[in-house]
Amino acid sequence: MTQTTGAERALALGTRTRAGAYRLDLETQHWWWSDDVYAIHGFAPHEVVPTTELLLAHKHPEDRDHVVAVLDEASRTGTAFSCVHRIVDARGRERVVVVVGEGQGTAAHGRSAELVGYFVDVTDVVDDRAQAAATVSIAAAAQSRSVIDQAVGVVAFVEEIDPAAAFLVLRAASNDANVPIRVLARAIVGALPTLRHDPARVRQFLDGLLAPAHRVTAGAAPGA
Repeated sequence: MTQTTGAERALALGTRTRAGAYRLDLETQHWWWSDDVYAIHGFAPHEVVPTTELLLAHKHPEDRDHVVAVLDEASRTGTAFSCVHRIVDARGRERVVVVVGEGQGTAAHGRSAELVGYFVDVTDVVDDRAQAAATVSIAAAAQSRSVIDQAVGVVAFVEEIDPAAAFLVLRAASNDANVPIRVLARAIVGALPTLRHDPARVRQFLDGLLAPAHRVTAGAAPGA
């Protein structure tokens, strides 16, 4: 099928993808799923009977209308399609999938007899790229003019707060440890290379360093 190249491109993203085939009889609305499509949706093979209603029930609410429109168009025209969207599997996990397909065969009314194609789970690839983007953002946050500015930028990014709030966290930690802010800032910025700018490791480091400060809302800093 011509749209197979879409699945091939998704699979070319690496081994951290999972793909399964599907087929929809447009006359009877009967679905057939391969074992991997069941797994992508959080089911054991043949644990449920695949239906259009079940399929749509697992679409992320914000993406469902778009998927319905794509499926309706493909069912009417048989045109090859590709649709990237989120699903929520049977275990409550949010997944990102690519669905590709096209019409095949000819029914009595001249339209396609069925839709055939693939589901490709690209969740891990998307997560990897988001992690990489976060890593770049943390590194960029550490390029400000002073070591204190760098530390504020890192805390603001990791804690998802604005710079003013991040400075208050640093100031409270400074008071709690009875050390100048600049010393605390140097500790944070100096640790980044060791932590390899990895968001999870940076967050763990900051949680240990700044935990008491998160409970402090005000305080005067020692001379910076």
